[in-house]
Amino acid sequence: MSGKSTVENAFTALYADDEHAVDTAASLLAADRGADAELARRGEEFLRTLWSRGWQPADVVRMARRELADEHTRILVGLVRAETARYERLPHRWQAQLDALDALDAAAGRPAPDRFSYATAVLELYRLLVRLPRLDAVGPAPGEALPPAVAGEPKLLTRIRALLAKAEATTYAEEAEALTAKAQELMARHSLDEATLAAGAPSPETPGAVRIGVDAPYEQAKAILLDAVATANHCRAVWNESFGFSTVVGFEADLEPVELLYTSLLVQGTAAMTRAEAEQRAGGRKRTKSFRQSFLLAYANRLGARLAATSRRVAAEAPTLLPALASREVAVTARTDELFPETRTSRVRAAWDEAGWTHGTSAADRAGLRAPGSRGEIRG
Repeated sequence: MSGKSTVENAFTALYADDEHAVDTAASLLAADRGADAELARRGEEFLRTLWSRGWQPADVVRMARRELADEHTRILVGLVRAETARYERLPHRWQAQLDALDALDAAAGRPAPDRFSYATAVLELYRLLVRLPRLDAVGPAPGEALPPAVAGEPKLLTRIRALLAKAEATTYAEEAEALTAKAQELMARHSLDEATLAAGAPSPETPGAVRIGVDAPYEQAKAILLDAVATANHCRAVWNESFGFSTVVGFEADLEPVELLYTSLLVQGTAAMTRAEAEQRAGGRKRTKSFRQSFLLAYANRLGARLAATSRRVAAEAPTLLPALASREVAVTARTDELFPETRTSRVRAAWDEAGWTHGTSAADRAGLRAPGSRGEIRG
C-alpha cells in the first residue's frame, strides 16, 4: 500500500464483492481526516464520468433511491450540487432536475453520522456509481457545446401547465375532463403548428429525447400510460425497467408537453384510484394489490384511445398538413430505432381484478375517453 493515498487504498473496496472490504476501507477513511477533501473530489469525478456516459442528475439520483438508503441519497445530492456548480451553463432540463433535488436534500436537523458510518455510506454510494453502465445520450453533457439559451417558458406550455394544475385540483370529474381535454387539444394543435413550420423550413430540426421516471409500484401500468401519452403526441416511448425510466423520443416542441400531461394524468389517476378504494372498503372489501394494478392498467388503456382520438380529430381539421406530420413521425421512428436497435414488445402479465378494471375504465371515461382501445403492450 506504500505510495498510495488513503483514498486510493480505500477505493479497492469499490471493486470487491466482499462487504468486509468496505468495513476495512471505511475504517481507513474514518481515521484520516486529511482524506476528506480528496474523497469528495473523487465523488465529483465519478459524476463527471457518468455525465459523459449519458447519465443525468435525475437518473443517478433515481438509481440511488432504488438501490440504497436515504443517507446515500443525501450524500449524492450534495455531490451533484457541488459538481454542477462548476459550469457557467447547464444543458436544457438540467436545472429543473436540480430544483427537484430540494425535496431530497433534507439533512437539516439530523444528527451528523459518526465518521465510520459516513465513510461506509460514501463507499457504498461510490460503488454504485462506478458500476453504472453507459446509457444512450439524450442531450449534451455539461461542458459540451450547448444550443443558444431560450429565455422563459413558451406561452403554450404555461397555458397547458395551468390547465392541468386546475384539473388535478378540482374535485369535479366533469371539470377535470374538460380541462384535461383542452390541454391535449392545445398540444395537438401546437404539434400541427410545428409541422407547418417544419414543412417550410430548409432543414427541419432533428428529433430529440428525454428520460421520464417510471417508479414502482405498478410501473408497468405507468409505462403504458406514458406510452399512450407519447404516441398520441407524435412521440415514441421505450421503457427501461431495470433503471426505472422511459425514454421518450420526439421533436422538442412535443417532449415537454408529453411529460406535463403524463405527470398530470398519473396524479389524476392515483386520486381516482384512492376514491375507488374508499368505495370498496365502504362495501366491506379490503384493498388489494391486484385491484390497484388492474385499475391503473384499465385507466392507461382507455386514456390511450381517448388521447389518440383527440389528436386524430385535430389533425383531420388540417388535412394538407398530414404529409408533414407523417414525415415527422417517420423521423421520430427512425431516431428511436437508432437509439434502441434491440427493443422488444412484451405483453403485460399481471394479476387481474374485475372491480379494479371496471373502476379504472370508469375513471378514464370520466377523464374524457370515448373510443375503446387496448394498449396492453409496451416496448422495452
